Amino acid sequence: MSLPNWARVHGNPLYSALIRSQPQDFDVTEELGYEFSGDGEHDFLFVEKTNANTDWLSKQLAGHAGVPPRDVGYAGLKDRHAVTRQWFSVPRWNAPDWNALAIDGVRLLDQQRHNRKLRRGAHQSNRFRIVLQGQTPAEAALQERLVMIKAVGVPNYFGRQRFGRGGANIALADQWAEGRRLPRHKRSFAISAARSFLFNEELAQRVADSTWNQLLAGDIANLDGSGSVFTVTEPDAELLRRCDEMDIHPTGALSGDGSPLLSSATGHENWLAALEGARVKPARRSLRLRIADLDWTISEDSLLLEFALPRGAFATSVLREIADVEDAPR
Repeated sequence: MSLPNWARVHGNPLYSALIRSQPQDFDVTEELGYEFSGDGEHDFLFVEKTNANTDWLSKQLAGHAGVPPRDVGYAGLKDRHAVTRQWFSVPRWNAPDWNALAIDGVRLLDQQRHNRKLRRGAHQSNRFRIVLQGQTPAEAALQERLVMIKAVGVPNYFGRQRFGRGGANIALADQWAEGRRLPRHKRSFAISAARSFLFNEELAQRVADSTWNQLLAGDIANLDGSGSVFTVTEPDAELLRRCDEMDIHPTGALSGDGSPLLSSATGHENWLAALEGARVKPARRSLRLRIADLDWTISEDSLLLEFALPRGAFATSVLREIADVEDAPR
C-alpha cells in the first residue's frame, strides 16, 4: 500500500536528496535525561553501533552476559543503516566482563550501574546529525525554509518507517482487524500502524485547516517535553501566548478503547472496533514538533543538519518539509 502524501506546512519539497549514502550520514545519539543510581543489579551500557539492528544487538549482549534476552532493556529501536549510540541495561547476575565484549561494528563507550531495568520509551530525546546528498537549491530559498522550520516547528507525523516497507504494516492492520491471528510481534506492528495512520490523518486535516499549531476550544493540550496533558475549555490569552512560544501544543488522538469516531477515521471503522475489542489504552500525541538546537551547513551537493527531537518523534518528519528524501540504494 502506498502511503498518503500527508499535507506539509512549509510548502513543496525544495529538491530531491538521498540519505544514508553511508552510515556516517545518519548519526543518532540517545539522551536518557536522568542520573544513574550508581548501584543495583543492572549494568547500563552506552553502545555505538554501525549498521546493526537494536534487537539483534540486545541478544548479543544477553549472550555475553549469560542472561535471557528478555531481561536486556533498551529505550527504543534505532536505525540499522546508521551510526547510533544508545543505552542498554543488562542484569549483572553473572558479573560479565564488558571489557571483553567483541562484536563487529560495536563499541562500548560508557558503563554505569543502576537499580532499575531500562524500559521502552524511558529516554528523553535523540540528537541527530544527518547529511542529505544531492544538488542543493538556491541557498537563499533553503536558508529561508530552514529558518522557518526552526521558528515554528513541523507537523509531528509518524514517519514512514512506522508503516513498514511499502506500507506492509497497514496490510497487517487490516488482517488483524478482520480477526486473523497474528504472531505477537506482528500484532504489535499492526496495532501501532493503525493508530499511527489514524493520527497522521487527523493531523493532516489540522494542517489543511491551518490549525495544527493553534489551540482550539475543546482541544487537549500537551506540555512541551512531557507527557502532561490537559483540556482546553476555551483558550485564553495566556494559553495562546504559551502556544505561540511552543511551551504547549495541541494534541491528536492515539486511538484505543473508547475513542470517538473522528472524521479522519472514515473508512477505518474496523480498526477502531478492533482497538476497542483489544482494550488498547487511548493516548495523546502532540500535533506539533518543536526542533531543538537546529543548525545546518549548506554546500553545493549536500546539506548537513544537526538537531534534537523528543522521544517518539521522527527525523523524517523534519526532512520531508525540506526535501523529497529517499534512502540511498544499497
